[in-house]
Amino acid sequence: MGKFIRVTVLSLLALVSFEAAAEMKIAVLDYQMALLESDAAKKYSVDAEKKFGAQLQRLKNLEAEAKRLQERLQRDGAQLSQSEREKLELEFRQKAREFQVQSKELNEAKALSDREMLEALKPKLDSAVETILKSGNYDLVLDRGGVVEVKPQFDITRQVIERLNSSR
Repeated sequence: MGKFIRVTVLSLLALVSFEAAAEMKIAVLDYQMALLESDAAKKYSVDAEKKFGAQLQRLKNLEAEAKRLQERLQRDGAQLSQSEREKLELEFRQKAREFQVQSKELNEAKALSDREMLEALKPKLDSAVETILKSGNYDLVLDRGGVVEVKPQFDITRQVIERLNSSR
């Protein structure tokens, strides 16, 4: 008889928890998508491309020059005099070093710029999320990354993006 009572109690607890879950208002949010799809992030992307475009082009040119030198060394190295080959090798190493230095500088400048944009946009995004959560009266919000599948009506990402875009 004791086993029957335990099973009955567990069944009742499961039923109560299912009823409580049925009453919960649950939403899913893709925070990263909300950030990246916002008008501010899109504008930043265009501005960053303009800001760093010249540096990126210089890097591409350095890379092309280094490849040209390397190909010439491989193709003509055996026919060149030792001094000519050493001169080409030195020039290649200098271009490769210059490429590495400029690449590192560009990556650091871009990373700093990205962090500054995120720091400026994060409070606005957090406010947009909070507004949507309050207006929707949600009991539970899950990160989209931890959810296998979600019906569109439970995904509030688009609402957050729209709210963020409307707050200037």
